[in-house]
Amino acid sequence: MSIVYPRRQRQLENLVKKLGLSAGKIVKWELLDLALTHPTVSDSANYEHLEFVGDAVVRLVAAIVLWENYPDCPIGDFAAIRSVLVSDRILAQIAKEYGLELYLLVAGSATVDKVGQESRLADAFEAVLGALYLSTYNLELIRPWLDPHFKELTIEIRQDPAKFNYKAALQEWTQAHFKVLPEYRVVENTGTQNIQERFIAEVWFNGQNLGQGKGRSIKAAEQTAAKVAFLSLNPQEKS
Repeated sequence: MSIVYPRRQRQLENLVKKLGLSAGKIVKWELLDLALTHPTVSDSANYEHLEFVGDAVVRLVAAIVLWENYPDCPIGDFAAIRSVLVSDRILAQIAKEYGLELYLLVAGSATVDKVGQESRLADAFEAVLGALYLSTYNLELIRPWLDPHFKELTIEIRQDPAKFNYKAALQEWTQAHFKVLPEYRVVENTGTQNIQERFIAEVWFNGQNLGQGKGRSIKAAEQTAAKVAFLSLNPQEKS
């Protein structure tokens, strides 16, 4: 069934084509439209429930890709790699490759909130996965285009000494060597208009500042600082 507004219908069909799908008779367009509707547009008819479904779907796809391509990989590495694959940063990155922001309906403050864009895109991406899954109750509309992304990213993650999660790697290192956790101190960088540098984080350990990083979010700034600290403590891991 097509949705009420022809222009919106054409937009959604264009997105499906970008995904490389020929699924006009399979996709439930009402669900896909809902998946791309932010809560600022409607309190009740928005992507939140589909995002809940999509969160499980993306974790399942990531697990299957790892199972099929790295059957001998330790379970600990499985978990570490999957946590990166399903992170907001990676999901938003994939969403941007398909121009998902062009199809996402937002209203109010969300239209100008650049800081929250990554989270919105990741949420909407999961909701889209939920809509595609519920269109068929299987992964046939998802795996053909999502698998290649996860395969390529997994290769990159496996080559990274910290599996792209330097906060976790730094914590493991400090725990193993000193039984102490690193401390993060974050301030808002009010002196810049660059959204990529909105927050400044420092990581401290045993009274020493081991690294500083900037980012559009607190999480991103802390990850950047943790990477600086981890590589300073493990110079052999530098590429």
